[in-house]
Amino acid sequence: MRSGFRNWKLGIGNSLLALLAVCLAANLFSNCKKYEVPPRILVLTKTAGYRHQSIPAGVAALRKLCDAHGVMLDSTENAEDFTEENLKRYAAVVFLNTTGDVLDHRQEADFERFIQAGGGFVGVHAATDTEYGWKWYGGLVGGYFNGHPDQQQATLHVHDHKHPATCHLPAEWSRKDEWYNLKDLNPQVKVLLTIDEKSYTGGTNGDPHPMSWHHEYDGGRAFYTALGHTNESYAEPEFLQHLWGGIEYAIGDGGRLCYEKARRERTPDQTRFVKTVLASELTEPMEFDQFPDGKIMLIERRGALKLFDPTTGLLNIVYKLPVHSAEEDGLMGFAIDPNWAENGWIYLYYSPVDESVNQLSRFVFRGDTLDRASETVMLKVRTQREECCHTGGSLQFDAQGYLFLSTGDNTNPFASEGYAPADERPGRSAWDAQKSSANTNDLRGKILRIKPLPDGGYICPAGNLFNDKDLAVPPNQPVNPSTDQPKTRPEIYVMGCRNPFRISVDNRRKLLFWGEVGPDAGEPDTARGPQGHDEVNRARAAGNFGWPHFVGNNKPYRRYDFGAKKSGPLMDPAQP
Repeated sequence: MRSGFRNWKLGIGNSLLALLAVCLAANLFSNCKKYEVPPRILVLTKTAGYRHQSIPAGVAALRKLCDAHGVMLDSTENAEDFTEENLKRYAAVVFLNTTGDVLDHRQEADFERFIQAGGGFVGVHAATDTEYGWKWYGGLVGGYFNGHPDQQQATLHVHDHKHPATCHLPAEWSRKDEWYNLKDLNPQVKVLLTIDEKSYTGGTNGDPHPMSWHHEYDGGRAFYTALGHTNESYAEPEFLQHLWGGIEYAIGDGGRLCYEKARRERTPDQTRFVKTVLASELTEPMEFDQFPDGKIMLIERRGALKLFDPTTGLLNIVYKLPVHSAEEDGLMGFAIDPNWAENGWIYLYYSPVDESVNQLSRFVFRGDTLDRASETVMLKVRTQREECCHTGGSLQFDAQGYLFLSTGDNTNPFASEGYAPADERPGRSAWDAQKSSANTNDLRGKILRIKPLPDGGYICPAGNLFNDKDLAVPPNQPVNPSTDQPKTRPEIYVMGCRNPFRISVDNRRKLLFWGEVGPDAGEPDTARGPQGHDEVNRARAAGNFGWPHFVGNNKPYRRYDFGAKKSGPLMDPAQP
């Protein structure tokens, strides 16, 4: 007899216990479950970390259980079997002591679709030591592994005697296994078993400490048990009945999957794509856009405007704009007016030769040529040219006709040891991003939002960061158009950026996205602040994104005296 029966405290004799064990085994391995069509399950045993010695015993036990209950089983260590075409054959998938990242992004998408179509999932023991970076999977399996003490005897409490995984168990079940501590538990699961941390040493979850659960998840059914580390587990009748009950729950009625309910898009097969090179040997290409007639314009940082004609396959330089191209300056941004077919306007953001600014200009472009005399300077962003870096310069229209323009912090980052460039000493403005990104009265380190007007002026729309009503800015604007808030610029939509080099607008959801390469600190420093973080940011509305006071998800830098080399307090994200 296994130890679970020795702890029933029912006062019955050994002979009766033996009879019960025989009956349990007979019930376990009898063909007691009939399916109209024999369902099939897939058992995955792939490991990218520790590999449990009990995996072969587990596969053999599952195969014997499935044979006895009229279920077909396939086992694999090959994640290539996780394709939609193959997964459609199965009613449930078992992760048997998997560890690490076992699926790639294509396989993850197809597995999500399998569950959304009504498939089942069973996780055994180390299934919670799997795919830590895949949030969806964490919700499916119900939690993640967080260490374990040595193997030892412990007492489990049954919380649901109606579920097929626990209906055969006593209220208290004592057995030996490797007992997991867990983290990031999904509060939506329905707990079947908990472990009494007073019955063993090394438990860290407290009360309750779940060990097995089930739940409906994203269209499918999921069961998990933290039991099943040892070889002996897969010869233990009460554990096998527990495991089979979980599989039975995951299989459900064994009916066909309904992929019409799957919401996750499949990842395109790379072999679908054909490599097509439209142009080669380009010199620092920056942005491109397509005209209504199908021709494509691309710009290069050193001033070239190149037009690709798909009917001829030729790429020609149609204009060479004189630009200041030292460091990172030059011709940076390009956009076609939404009404180009009627007005012929395009917009360029570039660094003129004779003035230390970057400027947004509108030109007429017709007949495959730029009319330089048509230039209307709409907006100027003052810059310093003594030091590099960070120009930004991406242009993007949204569906409402608003034009977004990104600008960099125009700050040299190489004297800050990879931390916040905030050197406030006299003459060190070029090394201080507070002058630009954190400055409400400066257009650098920002994403601007304006609506161009036919006369060359523009509107700063309500909902920008510092204006709650539309503000018209006439042509030949002053350097600082007035707003309702002193020392602010009404063009600013997003501030606190390092170098929002390229932006994208999701018109359906009205979202703005941009990416930023982070600073160079390889490690956090308690005296300075966090390590460098690259960012992909999303704005639902206007806001301050923190640079150079914060990075990543509001990780604060310390104030730092660059002269005395002394650290001050951490910046406060609530008071940027």
